[in-house]
Amino acid sequence: MKLHNAMWPGLVGKGDDEGQEPPISLEHMLDLTAAAEVNGRKYDGIDYFLFHPHTDPQASDDELRKIADLIQSKGFAVGSLVAPVWPGTVGDSAMGDKEQTDKFLEAVKMACRIAGIFNEHGVRQYGVIRIDSAEFGVEKWREDPQANTKKIANTFREAAKIAADHGERLAAEGEICWAGMHSWKDMLDLLEEVGMPESLGFQADLAHTYLYLMGYNASEHALLQEGYSDDEFYAAYENMTDKLRPWTIDFHVAQNDGQVHGAGSHDKTGKHCPADDPNGKLDIVKCAGYWLKDAEQRGIKHICWDGCMFPNATLEKPETWNTILDTMIKVDDSLN
Repeated sequence: MKLHNAMWPGLVGKGDDEGQEPPISLEHMLDLTAAAEVNGRKYDGIDYFLFHPHTDPQASDDELRKIADLIQSKGFAVGSLVAPVWPGTVGDSAMGDKEQTDKFLEAVKMACRIAGIFNEHGVRQYGVIRIDSAEFGVEKWREDPQANTKKIANTFREAAKIAADHGERLAAEGEICWAGMHSWKDMLDLLEEVGMPESLGFQADLAHTYLYLMGYNASEHALLQEGYSDDEFYAAYENMTDKLRPWTIDFHVAQNDGQVHGAGSHDKTGKHCPADDPNGKLDIVKCAGYWLKDAEQRGIKHICWDGCMFPNATLEKPETWNTILDTMIKVDDSLN
């Protein structure tokens, strides 16, 4: 299994607003990743958010080839790409009116175009394009859950057709802050409503899906209560992964301490913790195994660490990346 590091922790939750830390450039994130090494093994590649300041999603072919050259020069492949589907980037809500959903679909088209250039260049040979509903929070969705899930599914279906036309697959990331995707049950309902498993699947993230278990934004779907035992945890975990794993085509290794976290407009989501966080709730290697069972049959060729919204001081520490790399190697070894 190829081991990737995400580039978006240098961007998400960063900015110029009061209390925000500045973004970390793509090249610096690449250098931090390239410096990590554990017993002679290094990261194989990166997963990549297609937006400023790392990338102009409307960049010319030549500009994108230069980015591909830069990534390749650091010794990396490109895997999964994150389409800029959110309001404030290119896209807008998948649950919105026609103007909004047209923006969402335009963001997917842009991502597919960039994917094609990277594929042709040779820096990218595997991975998916990630999306979510881009409808922040669940209040509006709750006004009419069934109808709003159908709206999101209709948009996703059109997006999946675009992706299929470009030879790509979309993965919807399960995360409690996105409407219609905010619980394991609502996520499953949405995937089934779309009904295009060959073109649109699920991206599982260990940090986010832990909060699925707890029913953080959908108490009616909680599979665990506070104070649970290890036996209760793994019974619930198996229940959840058995339902979502058949849809899972992309995977994020991560840790969660049971809290929600956010910064800027990206708020109230699963808190990503360092791999060795003493408050971490997950046995990362064991939990990853539940999702990665039969991964090859679902076309998963790489796994990615997601350290979204780590403080810059944490991102700048070499030991952060070595500890993460060591954890990912253990995940990979457990699959063999």
